[in-house]
Amino acid sequence: MTTTNKRGIASTYKSLDTEERFDIYFNRPIGYLWALFFKALHVHPNVVTILSIILGAGAGYFFYFTDWRLNLIGVLLLVWANHYDSADGQLARMTGQKTLWGRILDGFAGDVWFFSIYFFICLRLTPTWGVWIWLLAAFSGFICHSKQCALADYYRNIHLYFLKGKEGSELDNSARQRRLFREAPWKGHFWFKLFHFFYGNYTHSQEQMTPRFQRFFALVNAKYAGNVPQTLRDEFRKGSLPLMKWANILTFNTRAIVLFVVVLTGVPWVYFLFEVTVMNVLFFYMRGRHEALCARLTHQLSEEGEA
Repeated sequence: MTTTNKRGIASTYKSLDTEERFDIYFNRPIGYLWALFFKALHVHPNVVTILSIILGAGAGYFFYFTDWRLNLIGVLLLVWANHYDSADGQLARMTGQKTLWGRILDGFAGDVWFFSIYFFICLRLTPTWGVWIWLLAAFSGFICHSKQCALADYYRNIHLYFLKGKEGSELDNSARQRRLFREAPWKGHFWFKLFHFFYGNYTHSQEQMTPRFQRFFALVNAKYAGNVPQTLRDEFRKGSLPLMKWANILTFNTRAIVLFVVVLTGVPWVYFLFEVTVMNVLFFYMRGRHEALCARLTHQLSEEGEA
């Protein structure tokens, strides 16, 4: 790939700090080519996201079967869906076509993929496991997976906020989302209100998981009113950067690799156990490290204020 192409791809990253190495060398280059293709055809990023939803949901269906060749079709469909998921964001940043619907669909896409995957794996295993596989999948998905991804997403947006400022991050808060929900009339704004209702609940769950960050961020806003000094930005980035690799592991690529291996080898139930055990250990480790960082910086800022 030429130097010009590499620079072009890099311009579609949110930040090298938050990009996973596997994405940089595999997913992003392929997504970039798809983005260029869709740009040439004047396809809106939201259409690309909808295509990724269809492909990802279809992938789940092929995990129902015990034939590894059909499972392989599911694997390829999910990889394809992920490339489109990469392409829609890259296309939006290339063309400036960022919309509220885009944010809604982008968050919805991964949920549809994994709901389909969980559903068809459970159907596949019901004759052997009975209702227990549904209970394990529900705990794995609704409790473990959802919290792991939500926290990883939150930490990456926090990191981007201190790295690039408010404009370079999607860091938000539940109070703002609930205010937008209350202020908009239902007539003509049904989907707008629905988005802010659910997104408000989503951000509230992120805030509940990060009490020490909430105290630190409130102090930063009170002290600097959004104009955070570079020294504090650099210090926060130094402590946050090592945690980005754990945040990336808790999102898609690692999950997908484990999922592909266990499905193709005929033991898909192992995936649920992986989420409940290994991914939860990483979740609590990452949260503990991040909360300790925030507690230390809060104490440091408080002492500076008293000096």
